[in-house]
Amino acid sequence: MLRQNHLKQQINSGQPVYGLFCSIPSPAMIELIGEANYDFVIIDTEHVLINPETIENMIRTAESYQLTPLVRVADSDPKTMLRLLDGGAQGIVLPMVENTDQVKQAIQACKYYPEGIRSLNAGRPGAFGKAPLSEYVAQANKEIMLIAMIESQRGVENIEDIVAVPHLDMILEGAADLSQSLGMPWQTSHSNVQNALNHCHQAACQASVPYCAIPRTPDDHGSWLSKGVTSFVLGDERGTAFRALQSKINSVKKERNEQ
Repeated sequence: MLRQNHLKQQINSGQPVYGLFCSIPSPAMIELIGEANYDFVIIDTEHVLINPETIENMIRTAESYQLTPLVRVADSDPKTMLRLLDGGAQGIVLPMVENTDQVKQAIQACKYYPEGIRSLNAGRPGAFGKAPLSEYVAQANKEIMLIAMIESQRGVENIEDIVAVPHLDMILEGAADLSQSLGMPWQTSHSNVQNALNHCHQAACQASVPYCAIPRTPDDHGSWLSKGVTSFVLGDERGTAFRALQSKINSVKKERNEQ
């Protein structure tokens, strides 16, 4: 059945929230993220090949931890978003958003009438028809989130129009691809990239749309907090695991060499 979207509830109450991209296609990885007390997880299907059954089981696992399951899609295909939502995803993360049409089309795919035209189905989110569809539809429109990633110069240029689209729930920065778009690949700390991120943040604030940052340096988290940002994605679990594994082996080797 459709659960209350704890991420949306926390954001609306002003609580700080922390999420992680999940790129390893395994429910066990969702368990690790849940046990580590993250607030939400973004299951990545943009850069990762995951079969539909695995995604649904990853969503089920997140639900058991009250870990809000979002899915980053590869594109804005309405049928893909429909199946993910019918599988229990509580939000769609739309990458490389550059104009209002992309957002409006995604909202149409994710929301039921009168906000959209999502196809009706009494599947697992609707508890297989346990409650009247009219009640489920109204609740789904309240709980489902649409999050737009701004990852290009064009997206930054159009940010004021993008955040003005009704029913957009959040802006998520994408400094890595943005740095490429600005001609300085992976220089995410460059002033041009940072200025673009700040511009998007200011536009989101003016439109009362929550902004989610991805801290990449030790100072980033505190800097965004000082600007009023309370939503963060702390990278992906593969990078986190790699750095932990690397630190472990390096410390052991260093200890051996010092003896």
